[in-house]
Amino acid sequence: MDMSYFICFIFLFNFHSFIVRGSKFSAKEIEKNKLQTYIVRVEQPGVGVLGQSDNLDVGSWHKSFLPLHTASSDTQPRMVYSYKTVISGFAARLTEEEVQAMRTKKGFISAHPQRILRKQTTHTPRFLGLQQELGIWKESNFGKGVIIGVLDGGVLLDHPSFGDEGMPPPPEKWKGKCEFTACNNKIIGGRSFNIDGNMSKGKGVEPPNDEDGHGTHTASTAAGRFVNYADVLGNAKGMAAGMAPLAHLAIYKVCFGEDCAESNILAALDAAIEEGVDVLSLSLGEEGVPFFQDSIAIGGFAAMKNGIFVSCSAGNSGPSNTTLSNEAPWLLTVGASTIDRKIVATAKLGNGEEFDGESIFQPNDFPSKLLQLVYAGMNGKQESALCGEGTLKGIDVKGKVVLCERGGGIARIAKGQEVKNAGGAAMILMNQETDGFSVSADVHVLPATHVSYAAGLKIKAYLNSTAAPTATILFRGTVLGDLSSPSVASFSSRGPSLASPGILKPDIIGPGVNILAAWPFPLDNNINSKSTFNIMSGTSMSCPHLSGIAALLKSSHPTWSPAAIKSAMMTSTDLFNIGGKLIVDETLQPADVFATGAGHVNPSRADKPGLIYDIQPDDYIPYLCGLGYKDEEVGIIAHRSVKCSEKPSIPEGELNYPSFSIKLGPSQTYTRTVTNVGEANSAYEVKVWAPKGVDVIVKPSTLYFTELNQKATYSVTFTRVDSTYKTGEYTQGFIKWVSAKYSVRSPIAVMFE
Repeated sequence: MDMSYFICFIFLFNFHSFIVRGSKFSAKEIEKNKLQTYIVRVEQPGVGVLGQSDNLDVGSWHKSFLPLHTASSDTQPRMVYSYKTVISGFAARLTEEEVQAMRTKKGFISAHPQRILRKQTTHTPRFLGLQQELGIWKESNFGKGVIIGVLDGGVLLDHPSFGDEGMPPPPEKWKGKCEFTACNNKIIGGRSFNIDGNMSKGKGVEPPNDEDGHGTHTASTAAGRFVNYADVLGNAKGMAAGMAPLAHLAIYKVCFGEDCAESNILAALDAAIEEGVDVLSLSLGEEGVPFFQDSIAIGGFAAMKNGIFVSCSAGNSGPSNTTLSNEAPWLLTVGASTIDRKIVATAKLGNGEEFDGESIFQPNDFPSKLLQLVYAGMNGKQESALCGEGTLKGIDVKGKVVLCERGGGIARIAKGQEVKNAGGAAMILMNQETDGFSVSADVHVLPATHVSYAAGLKIKAYLNSTAAPTATILFRGTVLGDLSSPSVASFSSRGPSLASPGILKPDIIGPGVNILAAWPFPLDNNINSKSTFNIMSGTSMSCPHLSGIAALLKSSHPTWSPAAIKSAMMTSTDLFNIGGKLIVDETLQPADVFATGAGHVNPSRADKPGLIYDIQPDDYIPYLCGLGYKDEEVGIIAHRSVKCSEKPSIPEGELNYPSFSIKLGPSQTYTRTVTNVGEANSAYEVKVWAPKGVDVIVKPSTLYFTELNQKATYSVTFTRVDSTYKTGEYTQGFIKWVSAKYSVRSPIAVMFE
């Protein structure tokens, strides 16, 4: 019998059986036959695989894993992306059964359904000490010649923050594409990655236009041009600028709505590396997973191997510990801090007490007279207290000031909308206990203020103290010079790292609360205005600050590796706020290293760090083997064949990282190697602030250098000297190398076994 006829007969028989028995199929069987996008990792093609050289068509190799026969009704291509650089593999639309069949093919490594990541959702240059006429801005020429790739939700191309007047053309190395109508010398590339989504909607390639503002905001924070007379509804007036105003931008749209599909992110990273970016900024994240399952970690490793600095948001799941995203040591993990600008809205009670909060919406015509005050949870229902949609029905709030509670997964602005819909005149939004004193300024839909948990408790006490409680809101506008800033935002995710506890994360904190940056839509119904700005908060905002600062350092020090740039940032940070006290968290208590990492970024000091801790790509292999990963798992990250047995593994703490995170029994010794980038003839003396309960000995105690780029190695021995600490308790300190000109600090976190 002709084989093709036989196969066809079998197929038709099975198809007929499927129709006849379809109603009897279980949900599990239906799920097995459902198409979904998988990330498939395979071995790299080589001699003997297809009988060709290593230069064979990678796309053909990837297609060889796809099923030969698919349903005739399936008109959409199965292949979504064929990756070249970030991983050896592809994204394809497959059924669970097809993936199971694929596992038997030679060269197959692994496959998983793609994950969906989420976005981690001006005055800051001055707050960070950036000045046009001196310092790192001038010395780096404002980031001139550096290309920052932003993976986000696209941009509004014709916003003034992205104008190219006076900008040089793209560097000769640039090989990027433009899917906008036309790019310019500021935005030199723009691409949209949504093949899977476009196929399902029957669409072709769409330009990377911003649909919700997040991408425009982050891109302009990293590298927006100087724009005079920026403000948001009349507040925060001044000149807006990104961290690297003369850097070029390459836009990679990977987020559509709230979803940032893993397949899109890998494709964009693949393109960015190929096209020649210098810095990558990803205000995206997911719950922590092992690095060999983490697309940003895998793609970031490929970028790092190609000399590209990768800056990522730490996540918005704080203040609980072990809530980080983007934990890999070759990524910069950025937490969020406040700045010294407040947009003040004061809740004034009938007893004369006043509590400062914040709101961007500051109406001039809101009466200062006292109005009746009510608590949204007066009916005893928690859902009413949270002011969710429809929860105020049956509660008389008309013409009154309504006290609502933060949380419940309900957006702050949405709570105000519910109050407004119910007829309320104004809203006081109080924090939950976990948010403490961290508040945000929002573009509320009615007169409102966001106050601390402590203030909320006092307002509740006042409500219970009188039969006729009253309140109003006084709008005081923009106030600068808050001495408690920077402080750690309550939402900023905290360490220790779950994926690699021996690496201290986050690495650093930077401005991420009430950040003014470009916005694609008018907030005041002025549809003719293109010079629109908005204020947002999140580690999505802190990440591009550090991306832009990395671009400045890359411009100022073009030969520095990504690890050197990270080291310069981390060892030069601030530990104190502008009032001269230790940086605090949402409780107003000193923040620990799992909230701050090395500390708050100081761009000017990062430009002249004195010493750096460098790491080469191959140095990560013994570290990854030391995590207990299998050869193939390390190979997924390294994008090459790895045999851990052939190269001794190292414990996490032995990686040449600019910080220490130690699980301490009786004693532990680690070594570090520093490179002199300060002055040729110099000496550095060590100063130790030992963690409580730990003795710290550094040998040698002085490092001598006679030339630039000279290396020196030292050892640090940590010994437990206090047995009263319980297993799992943490303590912290730091060591600092000090010369006549430079100070190089490394934080220490110790967990007792």
